[in-house]
Amino acid sequence: MAQAARLAAVPAQPAARRSRVAEHRVQAQPGFVLHSYPYKETSLIVDVFSREHGRVALVAKGAKRPHSKLRGVLQTFQPLSVSWSGKSEVRTLTDAEWVGGMLPLEKSALLCGFYLNELLVKLLARDDSHVALFDHYVATLNQLAHGESPPIVLRQFERALLTETGVAANWTVCTVSGRTVEPAQIYVIDPERGVRPARPTDGWPKVSGKTLLDMEHEDYRDVTTQSQSKLLMRFLLSHHLGGAPLNTRQILIDLMQL
Repeated sequence: MAQAARLAAVPAQPAARRSRVAEHRVQAQPGFVLHSYPYKETSLIVDVFSREHGRVALVAKGAKRPHSKLRGVLQTFQPLSVSWSGKSEVRTLTDAEWVGGMLPLEKSALLCGFYLNELLVKLLARDDSHVALFDHYVATLNQLAHGESPPIVLRQFERALLTETGVAANWTVCTVSGRTVEPAQIYVIDPERGVRPARPTDGWPKVSGKTLLDMEHEDYRDVTTQSQSKLLMRFLLSHHLGGAPLNTRQILIDLMQL
């Protein structure tokens, strides 16, 4: 989390009430480019994940011009200090500077990074602040860049994403009994209601109480925990995405069986 702390130290405008009509001007906000696409002849629309303002859409005017200052700056997985103005849903990028201090993602880690970005674009509402999730994102990029196990790192991030967006309750408590889950008992997670004991007719992924407790403590050393958590997170993400496919997830499944 040291990198997250360093990014947080970049001066940023204090967070205010979040709404579709946001602040007129934001200065030097820590952020990352999640995605960008062409806009008119010389500009880009940039989807930015900022620390205190969440996901925002910005017009980067002239960013496609050969000598634009922004041309080499607006790259994915690079820590930035971003400024913008405007109060419409799509604001105007006024400045972006590279902060540095992070290793680049390479090979399979790079593909994992694109998977993280696709999750954030599809699951985060715009203009909702998620400071803890931003810090977790920074930590996850650092873990991937340093060669830590992608399956474990991705499971941890997926769990944090569902928790921070408010769609995952406490998975260590059974909603039927109100008690802590039993390690040896088998459960399912109802996406809308939480954990309950599994039934023979359930078509949802079945997981042991031990797996749920391991996930809560971010302990993925057990191979059964790894296997069950993979199927569980795939199911829950699909539900909350309304069945919409994740392009990078399918590539990761094909290449790495994540």
